[in-house]
Amino acid sequence: MDVELARQQWGDGYRRLEELRGDRGRYERLLGQVDVVTAELRRRVGQTFSLEELAAVYDGADAWARDAVEDADDEPGAVHEVSTVGDAAFHLYARGATDYAP
Repeated sequence: MDVELARQQWGDGYRRLEELRGDRGRYERLLGQVDVVTAELRRRVGQTFSLEELAAVYDGADAWARDAVEDADDEPGAVHEVSTVGDAAFHLYARGATDYAP
């Protein structure tokens, strides 16, 4: 996947998440799911990575992110917003890339 396109999608997901701040319960639940996806990213990518490596993991991430959230959240409909959660997690995790620039 193209790194710039991926970063745009990650940023869009993060903005969608931030738009939900007014709905405190929903926002906090989604933040917990972002933590779950972030933990899975740490396992899959490690702590030292480039944006290109992260973008490579992004291809197909919806499936494993959905599985990770389902495993961690018993609440019905937990994975309803997995695309937003996944993109937000990638956006935040990208800040740790060796070649990250805002």
